[in-house]
Amino acid sequence: MTRMISRRRFVRISAAAAGLGLLPAGLPANAGAAPVVWRGTMLGAIATMEIHHENRSEAQQLISVACAEARRLEQLFSLYLEDSALVELNRTGILIDPAAEMVDLLAISQHYAELTGGLFDPTVQPLWNLYADHFSQANADPTGPAPSAIKAALARVGYARLSVDRNRIVMPRGMAVTLNGIAQGYITDKMVDLLRSHGVTHSLVDMGETRAIGSRPDGRPWEIGIADPDIVGRTETILPVEDRAVATSGAYGFRFDPEGRFNHLFDPRTGGCADRYRSVTTVSRNATTADALTKPFSLMPDDQIRSLLPHVDIERVHLVDAEGKPSDIAA
Repeated sequence: MTRMISRRRFVRISAAAAGLGLLPAGLPANAGAAPVVWRGTMLGAIATMEIHHENRSEAQQLISVACAEARRLEQLFSLYLEDSALVELNRTGILIDPAAEMVDLLAISQHYAELTGGLFDPTVQPLWNLYADHFSQANADPTGPAPSAIKAALARVGYARLSVDRNRIVMPRGMAVTLNGIAQGYITDKMVDLLRSHGVTHSLVDMGETRAIGSRPDGRPWEIGIADPDIVGRTETILPVEDRAVATSGAYGFRFDPEGRFNHLFDPRTGGCADRYRSVTTVSRNATTADALTKPFSLMPDDQIRSLLPHVDIERVHLVDAEGKPSDIAA
């Protein structure tokens, strides 16, 4: 049966580390036709790896190595682990001698912030905190936080005030960084690099965003199902991919209020929430780019998206507009 993923993104309050859970179990080591699959969570999202390898024991060992590396990176980037490097940065405003991957990912984040005119901004966490605190209150005002509170939160947002180099990362106290809009893609790319370095030529990796290594073993493309933003469990469209990454963002991923007026896709210009599209899907050669650009694209009219494509590594953008009408933009 053709492999298809149809996944509704979600945020968990606590991202507990999952065990390996290799499936299917009990097959002999030489059962080369059967994939080895790991399922768990990564940065609060469902995560999977499917490896096709002629030696099942080697595939299982490789997944163990990949999971250990993914957990190491999660320990840097997670907002849900109290002892992560990111939580330390947000608590103190400084990281001395930061890990190379933290420097790399923040530098990439600043690049996309510049490229999108600040619509991608890793320092929007104060807005998340504001909306979460507001809607966690009993009898919260359904119209959202007060304009004065939004203004105060916006005063603590601004990627240009984040100083990043290999010796230290510094930002003014009161600011806070989130990497939830890019770290899943970055970790996915790192897992792909690791698997490829060990000779894997057919695999599907999803550490919160999806990337294919090669094609399916039978030569057909992988098929990635894009979730219907309105109906849980239904697939809106299917994208065939080979050696490509796919990422999706939509307001349905996390809503603060029952009516769904306020979501996790913040506009750093206004402090409001995205409502132009029901979902935005990107296809790229790497998951970091695909992941990062779904967020600013969620705030852009389609002509602005189209004008930006020659400057970024995005091959296709699949949009579902506010009325539910799908459309595609190709580079």
